[in-house]
Amino acid sequence: MVTSFPWLTTLWILPLIGAAAAVLAPRTRPEVAKVAALTTSLLTLAVAVVLAIRFEPGGESFQFIESHWWIESFGARYELGVDGIALVLVLLTTVLLPLLLVAGWNDVRPGKSAHAYVASILIVESMVLMSFCALDVLLFYVFFEAMLIPMYFLIGGFGGKGRAAAAVKFLLYNLVGGLVMLAAVVGLYIVTARSDAFDGGTFGFREIAAAASAGELGVSSSVLNALFVGFMFAFAVKAPLWPFHSWLPDAAVESTPATAVLMMAVVDKVGTFGMLRYCLHLFPDSSKYFAPVIVTLAVIGIVYGAILAIAQTDVMRLIAYTSISHFGFIILGIFAMTTQGQTGSTLYMVNHGISTAALFLVAGFLVSRRGTRVIAHYGGIQKVAPVLAGTFLIAGLATLSLPGLAPFISEFLVLIGTFARYHVAAVVATSALVLSAVYVLWLYQRIMTGPRSSENDEVKDLGPRELAVMAPLIALLIVLGVYPKPLLDIVSPTVRTTMTAVDLQDPLPAQPAQDAEATQDGGHR
Repeated sequence: MVTSFPWLTTLWILPLIGAAAAVLAPRTRPEVAKVAALTTSLLTLAVAVVLAIRFEPGGESFQFIESHWWIESFGARYELGVDGIALVLVLLTTVLLPLLLVAGWNDVRPGKSAHAYVASILIVESMVLMSFCALDVLLFYVFFEAMLIPMYFLIGGFGGKGRAAAAVKFLLYNLVGGLVMLAAVVGLYIVTARSDAFDGGTFGFREIAAAASAGELGVSSSVLNALFVGFMFAFAVKAPLWPFHSWLPDAAVESTPATAVLMMAVVDKVGTFGMLRYCLHLFPDSSKYFAPVIVTLAVIGIVYGAILAIAQTDVMRLIAYTSISHFGFIILGIFAMTTQGQTGSTLYMVNHGISTAALFLVAGFLVSRRGTRVIAHYGGIQKVAPVLAGTFLIAGLATLSLPGLAPFISEFLVLIGTFARYHVAAVVATSALVLSAVYVLWLYQRIMTGPRSSENDEVKDLGPRELAVMAPLIALLIVLGVYPKPLLDIVSPTVRTTMTAVDLQDPLPAQPAQDAEATQDGGHR
């Protein structure tokens, strides 16, 4: 569907305009910059809601298409469009950003620029939205890499004592992944330039995906496997997938809570989105070839993240390790190569974003009151801050995928989709459900229950600003846990298109031996 109004350009340009307005606000009036940023984020959310209302599930694969030449001599276009998967991630991003700005309203320490802080958050939002909407491989790559710069300054400029080292580690890991991907992007362009399926080289995602699906790229499987590895490596670092994960806990702990949520709930989703969009569509045969290896790494990440979460003494680091486990579930569902698995993974991206935002932010509110991240320094908080404790409990129960809360249905779909093709992987991954109950409930017990020390007597309950952040997140966890159908209706047609692209069908359930014999004999039981 091509529209006359540039909805997608408006979507990603608005945050840049807001960032400029925040930077140009009077230096002595940081509140003006914050209000400008919040207003812009709400306008961006309004555009995303319009897109969701106008989107036609089951219609054309990509809608709201905008296409213009960008670098014509290299076959690169400014081409935008969204499918069902991109749309739900756009909604996740635009819903979370206003909440993060409100949550981080007082995060900037004296001597630091609130203008630069809120402007950097909006720039990250703009680049993430462009990454979800880009239909040109080079255009996607540019913004995939460019978002590292404002994230680096958010971590290194506004974080804790170890922020400099954490920011450098974050940047180095992701730059290495990006450089490997750049080589693969160049290689893909050379392949299209030499292929008879194209009139010269191109970066057009739809054209390359169509040729790859038809087997018309005209190169050996070893070349395509190498290109797949280049793309997959960058996405695995961004996601992050074990063993490329070690930058995440440090970056999350040393960031402000709002920045950490922006990173884990929004930016890292570009990695898993890239796996679904680019790895599977551009390299369908390679995706199937490497699927068992990636499934194995995902299962290791699931169990590894859960075990290390149990061992943590730092509340924020514990939550960071839970995200490594959850990203393992998302990647497991993607490469299980089943409709249920990929639908569950897409839904998991959204639900993980909401649940992680809720748990990390409420933990951040608690740490800001008490001044320590050490779990042992707490105890009995529910007696002095019952609303904070209740909110923490709901967010924690969502993290362990309690039925009735949003992450449950997505994790359930991932597991049944994986079991259909990888029985052992699904069984091992299921063990993480028990481990997640251990780390969440034990964390709640140590922090919120038991005797209360005198240092915790002055902990205050959530205030109006903090309730304004937490209430929508808790509401979304409950509503999507009870009624996920609107998101499933948007996502399912796109997942079926992806399954067609990789030329796979869901495995049929195994029949009992006697039933199979009766079927062959034409009998009926």
